[in-house]
Amino acid sequence: MAETSATAGGGAERPARADGPAAEEPRVLQGTPGGKGHGGPTALQLLRRLDSGPRGLTQTQADERLARFGENILPARRPVPWFERFLRSLRDPFTAVLLCLGLVSALVASWGTASVITVLVVVSCVLRSSGEHRADRSMAALRDLVASTATVLRRTDADAVPTDRDLPVDQLVPGDVIRLGPGDLVPADVRLLRAGGLTVYQAALTGESAPVAKYPVDAPGTTAGELFEQPQLCFQGSSVASGSGTAVVVATGAHTRFAEGHRDPGRREASAFDRSVHGISWILIRFMLLTPPLVLMAGAALRGRGLETLPFAVAVAVGMTPEMLPVIITTCLARGASLLARTHGVIVKRLPALHDLGAIDVLCVDKTGTLTQDRPVVDRALDADGEDAPEVLRRAAAAAWWTLQLADLPAPDALDEALLQTADEDDLTAYDGIAALPFDPVRRLTTAVVRTPGTLGSHTLLVKGAAEAVLERCALDPQERARLLARAHELTDDGLRVLAVATAVRPARHRDYTPADERGLTFEGFVTLRDALVPSAAEALRVLADRGVAVRVLTGDHPGTAARACRDLGLDPGEVRTAADLDGLTDAELGELADRTTVFARCTPEHKARITVALRARGHATGYLGDGVNDLPALHAADVGICPRDATDLARESADVVLADKDLTAISHAITAGRYSSGNIGTYLRVTLSSNLGNVIAMLAAGILLPFLPMLPTQVLVQNMCFDAAQLAFAYDRPAPGTLKRPTVLRSRDLLGFITGFGLLNAVADLATFGVLALAVHGQGTANDESVFHSGWFTENLLTQALVMLLLRLGRRGTEGRRKPGPVGWGATALTVAGLALPLSPLGPPLGMTALPALYYLLLAAVLGLYAVGLVATRSRYERRRSEDDGGISHSDQGARGERIHDGG
Repeated sequence: MAETSATAGGGAERPARADGPAAEEPRVLQGTPGGKGHGGPTALQLLRRLDSGPRGLTQTQADERLARFGENILPARRPVPWFERFLRSLRDPFTAVLLCLGLVSALVASWGTASVITVLVVVSCVLRSSGEHRADRSMAALRDLVASTATVLRRTDADAVPTDRDLPVDQLVPGDVIRLGPGDLVPADVRLLRAGGLTVYQAALTGESAPVAKYPVDAPGTTAGELFEQPQLCFQGSSVASGSGTAVVVATGAHTRFAEGHRDPGRREASAFDRSVHGISWILIRFMLLTPPLVLMAGAALRGRGLETLPFAVAVAVGMTPEMLPVIITTCLARGASLLARTHGVIVKRLPALHDLGAIDVLCVDKTGTLTQDRPVVDRALDADGEDAPEVLRRAAAAAWWTLQLADLPAPDALDEALLQTADEDDLTAYDGIAALPFDPVRRLTTAVVRTPGTLGSHTLLVKGAAEAVLERCALDPQERARLLARAHELTDDGLRVLAVATAVRPARHRDYTPADERGLTFEGFVTLRDALVPSAAEALRVLADRGVAVRVLTGDHPGTAARACRDLGLDPGEVRTAADLDGLTDAELGELADRTTVFARCTPEHKARITVALRARGHATGYLGDGVNDLPALHAADVGICPRDATDLARESADVVLADKDLTAISHAITAGRYSSGNIGTYLRVTLSSNLGNVIAMLAAGILLPFLPMLPTQVLVQNMCFDAAQLAFAYDRPAPGTLKRPTVLRSRDLLGFITGFGLLNAVADLATFGVLALAVHGQGTANDESVFHSGWFTENLLTQALVMLLLRLGRRGTEGRRKPGPVGWGATALTVAGLALPLSPLGPPLGMTALPALYYLLLAAVLGLYAVGLVATRSRYERRRSEDDGGISHSDQGARGERIHDGG
């Protein structure tokens, strides 16, 4: 195999020195061209600096350096123990509210209430910490699946002949000489010593989908440019696309460029879930701080009962609190995460991230691997006039085939593979191969010398390569060359890769052909290639659009390539912006631009993160899908970071959600699960808070109207326990299909408006029950009036709450679910049975309740019927108004109403 050579000389190797590279950290890349305008050392200088040579290290040297530098592994993040996760769960705002109420209950000797609250808090924290601990174990299993080796040149001693050894990559040290071949992962940061046709994929580092040519450069000061553009440097995290090479390791472990992304990015901003929880928590805190003083003041001012109403006031505050909220939230999220893991292989590492998935209204993705596959396919073959020319494609495929055969290359590169996939076997064998000049990064073309059967005395050169390189070797007048070159640039700007094809007929000869023969060519035409599309991407984009999720493409690739992929998938790219367009913008200006721009090209990691932050600042719940080191800042900046399981270790550790495959379809499944879970949580909050608010208003009114406590603290506790047990059904409910059509964000202002309206309706039903009780118990003795009132109101509360559970599930219709009640139907039925049976059961007298007269049940049925009609009418009006508010709101409008979407405080 022909190789370009820039070895550090083949002379005698310098003996090892005690003050060699192990005397300081192996930051050798700092001495290589690491920035613009800086030259680097020659390969010989670098090998001397590393105290190594072309024959590699001895085993003794390698062992000594391994002890000093450590293994070639990334700094491991400390796994979080289960108990520490449990303690972190206690910091949840909902849990903190419950703990405060439990403490107050204990202070007023309401031990039953305090015990129930403690149990609920423990159950919630155990569920959350266990779910996240299981996700951590799944991630550890994924890491265990990745094991890699490298081919290293090692010697037993200084005089021994070096041999190739396959060693685990964690055993590499600076100064090791390694071999690279097609498909190999680059195991550390390396400097090339020799290479032949070597190209590498750097998408994990730069986002550039096309393979990058790498070759030795040994002239000092001639390698200016960005670090990843240096042709002689390959970095950990990249992979070999084609060709082969020999390189010296210059940095390992924590000192590689790849590991720089492992640095702690600092405290993460509050996600959509955090903002929602914060806002709703403050609503509850305000109500709970307000309720006890009102009860106490009403009792002291009107009835002279004073502090004796304190336990009742605490019970009322507890009644206002959705005690089951942490349990419902954790159960909904854990169940959704478990189903995702079992059915779609999606790992949710942080349970609140499932809610954030449901809240997403903007999804930022990279291009390669998400919208397009990491390989090109042939688009068209054109002649000089722009007409279809199949013969041009046949000649290009034949050139690829015979170059591969005669140059003895280990594997074709991606472009050759695309050409060969379109070729017919007869077209390839129509020629007899004579010789080949393989790809050279300097010439930027390949040549196959063939003989057509039946022709004597001549050979044909089939040349293909970069348009500029081929056209300058063609026998063309300057105007024609300029026209063809302009045409090639137009095709490139349209997102296509362009190969120029030319031929030449030479007299047959036996001597070797050289690049000097690639002159005076006849131009044949162009072959254009485009990125292969992910088969499921177009349908997934359509599903996301139907569900109110706008897609933003943030890529390090060429603007034309990104736009072309979007158009091919049916996604209108609009005006493509590049990183250069963003640098002069303020954050507010960038947010406005990101609202109306679909594709951002040539993005650096910092640009991706900045765009993501700008979208969040506009009020969008933002997800980011990425898999490389260049995606780490954006993964951290998004409300929810998403990556595939074959992403880099760093990306998997930074992400909140890990997909089985890098597939938008998997994200649509995850969003569906998130919206179902969030829909159930929202339904629970609406039902519980509106019902509880109505009860609190009624209790305050009863405290003013009645000469006794409207309900005993024990009865309040039992009522709450019955309702809480029934509400657990919401964690297993299947929300209405309409839940999937819009992002499910727990909006505190919308929730406040909902519970206020329906809470007042519930209070009216309670006050009507007071009238029913007055009629039903009229004429009975005073001693029995109190227990009858308690029993009647206890029964009415549970029955109205059962109605609320059934009728306040938004998007449902009255006939829905009649054939199969479902979890909520069974929960409401159990609540109804408890409300009717408890006063009549043996538990009634200990709880201070007694049997009710038959007239009460008849009057209560009338009240409940009217209440149900009022609930249905009010719900229909609410849904109609919400539909009108959401209708006609574009994604750019959503940004303008960011405060209304995320106003949680």
